Amino acid sequence: MARNDNSRIDAILNIEADAVRQVPKDNKYNEAVALMDAAVKGNGTVVVSGVGKAGDIGRKISSTLNSIGMRSVFLHPLEAAHGDLGGVHKNSVLLVLSNSGRTREIQELITLMKKLHSGVKVIAITGDTRSPVARASDIVLFTGHPKEAEPMNLVPTTSCVVMLVIGDVLTVLSMEKRKLSAREYHAHHHGGYLGKRAYRLSKKR
Repeated sequence: MARNDNSRIDAILNIEADAVRQVPKDNKYNEAVALMDAAVKGNGTVVVSGVGKAGDIGRKISSTLNSIGMRSVFLHPLEAAHGDLGGVHKNSVLLVLSNSGRTREIQELITLMKKLHSGVKVIAITGDTRSPVARASDIVLFTGHPKEAEPMNLVPTTSCVVMLVIGDVLTVLSMEKRKLSAREYHAHHHGGYLGKRAYRLSKKR
């Protein structure tokens, strides 16, 4: 590989790494985790939603939350409008992902959810704190509105990485709040190499 190609790779990696380092840090993360924990303890779920690439990140966040015993479901806004909203418990919390904060389907989902359950709380991961989605949310986790890694600043790249990392922060904070043990993790994730590692770790403690 040519040296200039390596330089370009370094530049792309640095754009994304810098964006992660520059994510604003505040107590809103702890507040979000508290809402999520209260929802699960109240027989609700952490309902995660997003559209497009943000939706793909949302699915991963939801899946990881389930693996640590934080009951979660991914709800696509379109399916929500066609009946799936009926499966959402009144004590659930809604976690939405929208880089622009203007995703029409997400705005509609928030409206529908609040009409169905007036007390539902909304957490937004977004790149615009003044957007309609942010204004409709109780807690806003700001991505810092990072520049995408490609020259046009259009293709969801860096913004997706930051959303994923914010989801990881919520997951790890939730694990620590719940004092998740290797035994408990193994109960949810007993398959594959990771399941074997969790089993061995649980036997050491």
